[in-house]
Amino acid sequence: MRIGLDIGGTSVDGVALGPDGEVLATCRHRTRLGRDEVVASASAAVVELVQAAGAVPEHVGVGVPGLVDPDTGCVRDAVNLGFGPEPVPLADLLGAAVGGVPVAVENDVKAATWGAWRSLEPAGDLALLSLGTGVAAGLVVGGVLQRGASAAAGEVGHLAVDPAGERCGCGQRGCLETVAAGSALQRAWPHGEPGREGGHLFAAAAAGDPAAAAVVDRWATAVALAVRTLVLTVDPAVVVLAGGVTTNGLPVLHAVGRALDRQAEGSAFVRGLGIASRLALLPADRPVAAIGAATATVTSSVRTAASAPSR
Repeated sequence: MRIGLDIGGTSVDGVALGPDGEVLATCRHRTRLGRDEVVASASAAVVELVQAAGAVPEHVGVGVPGLVDPDTGCVRDAVNLGFGPEPVPLADLLGAAVGGVPVAVENDVKAATWGAWRSLEPAGDLALLSLGTGVAAGLVVGGVLQRGASAAAGEVGHLAVDPAGERCGCGQRGCLETVAAGSALQRAWPHGEPGREGGHLFAAAAAGDPAAAAVVDRWATAVALAVRTLVLTVDPAVVVLAGGVTTNGLPVLHAVGRALDRQAEGSAFVRGLGIASRLALLPADRPVAAIGAATATVTSSVRTAASAPSR
């Protein structure tokens, strides 16, 4: 039995997997911010899954935002969790909290990408484009999860496409993230109040509201640029759209597909790639990110509390 945790700024989603990858149990716990609080939230999820599955896990895999070193199990700059620039030895801390069970830590987008690849079983390589507070991609090429020399593989959100554009949190101007992220969409169409929830924008655009349609088109054009960049760089068989915006489902897929078709109008070469036909959404009925965290440990270093260096 393996356990996977997807730790986000609001919740810890957990899954227990059987020997053949079957889902034995799932859980959700509220995330409490800060090093010790995150460890407590994660360990509570592990305890619940162990009790529900009735078995001791072989290992625990964790997907977490921020800069992750899978070899050391350390995380830094996970702002949504209250982690600053100092490395947090999350694998060591969680391993100690759950009785020495081996723990592996992976970036959350990369974990979700691995889970998507295992769930969708594409006939080729796969890219996942996460559209949340920021924009980032994950890549599985030749059956291997790609990390890069500095674990920055897939950081397409920081392609500076407009030198005169808005300043990005990374310090550059005009990053793709400033126009393609879910947060950019919310800035362009503020929602959260009654009658103006996240799905309101796509519903209004579909109903013919010209202002809503213009916002969707601008955003989808930026997302399509990210998708096109991934296809022209890696040529994956499937590009999965993920992240908070995609809870709106098919309207998101169709908007990005239309933008891709518009961008291909002047190029027979790009049209021939059929980029729009490669788009997919994550399965709504599977905890893909947590599954990816549980199974990505086969490509990560697994550490136990006993193996951790003294501090």
